[in-house]
Amino acid sequence: MIQAVRGTRDLLPDETPLWREVEAAWRRTTRLFGYREIRVPTFEERALFERSVGEATDIVSKEMYVFEDRGGRSVALRPEGTAGVVRACIERGLLGHRKELLRLWYHGQMFRYERPGKGRYREFTQVGAEAIGSEDPGADAEMVDLALDFLRAAGFEKLRLLLSSIGCSACRPAWRQAVVAHLEPRREELCGDCRDRLLRNPLRVLDCKEEGCGAIVASSPSPADFLCPACRDHLAALRRRLDSLAVPYEMAPRLVRGLDYYTRTVFEVVDEGLGGQNAVFGGGRYDNLVELLGGPPTPAVGFAAGVDRIVLLLRERRGAPPERPDIYVVCLGAEAQAEALGLARELRGHGLSAEVDLLGGGPKAQFKRADRAGARRVLVLGEEELRRSVVALKDMESGQQREIARAQLLAALSAAGGTK
Repeated sequence: MIQAVRGTRDLLPDETPLWREVEAAWRRTTRLFGYREIRVPTFEERALFERSVGEATDIVSKEMYVFEDRGGRSVALRPEGTAGVVRACIERGLLGHRKELLRLWYHGQMFRYERPGKGRYREFTQVGAEAIGSEDPGADAEMVDLALDFLRAAGFEKLRLLLSSIGCSACRPAWRQAVVAHLEPRREELCGDCRDRLLRNPLRVLDCKEEGCGAIVASSPSPADFLCPACRDHLAALRRRLDSLAVPYEMAPRLVRGLDYYTRTVFEVVDEGLGGQNAVFGGGRYDNLVELLGGPPTPAVGFAAGVDRIVLLLRERRGAPPERPDIYVVCLGAEAQAEALGLARELRGHGLSAEVDLLGGGPKAQFKRADRAGARRVLVLGEEELRRSVVALKDMESGQQREIARAQLLAALSAAGGTK
């Protein structure tokens, strides 16, 4: 038997209603904030991610799915969404020369070859938002507010917002040098991955989840001690805006993100229910990325959230919402089935979900299937009902059953709150 590839999974019919609920919350929230949808390809030229995410990052060096297509081009399945969105904005002329802010959102599959874990897969789903064109700290605050509103709309109540600034190209090198000086004498105490990171991308050591590395990192230099005046002012202004929005946050001076394009603001929202991998969403400012990919100098800020993790947490806390038909039609005989199909079509036209039993058998067997389907009401059609132009309507919760004239069915359902 052929099985699903490790790190991927099937979402079965009992699972997808909660996914649709979360995705609907995302679409409602982005619409309220004035963000518009953009869709970009699932795979891009490999060089796009090497240049934007960073060749020394774990994502590019270890986790990207890379292959050569039939034309000999080196392409990669997208490991994150921002690079493709920025590439599309540059290529399709969305940036232009006008002074305007692009508010964009996306939703789709991402791919990383990493160790599968709780809420973590090699093919996973992300939603993300990008505000391209403003360096004002208000854009950062709006992005955080959008993300938190989305999570509240999806059903979360208690979350922790972690905030920091990693500086800019003017002040970050001094912090990086201080981190290396702190870590180098203790190189042999670091895990194997972090010894490698210390050579290629030392700031990534700060994000290691290994207990031994965490103890060493805890005493490493804080970026706050190295921020230039402009970065210090930007962070202070962002904090004032979050305070004015009554958004609680915790300063996390050693917070870093796994992508090289971040500048200044970085943030995460975490949930303890996920254990070590507890980030629900993360993001930050990337003021140099547009120019790095060939566009005009353009400041920007964004974030992404893993839908797999969000659904996992919601399912653990409140279960998955059942997907139940409004009406299940039990039909006794071939003539009744033909009538039932037309009746179901009529009900659907009035906004009711309707299922017709097409497996046959006696009333007992069909009622059992209606119960397993979670139907709210059952309509019974048989030879006697057809002869008299009536239907039997049973409420599955109360157990009450009554006979209704066929011509009065929609009116009866509407009176009971059963049509839209």
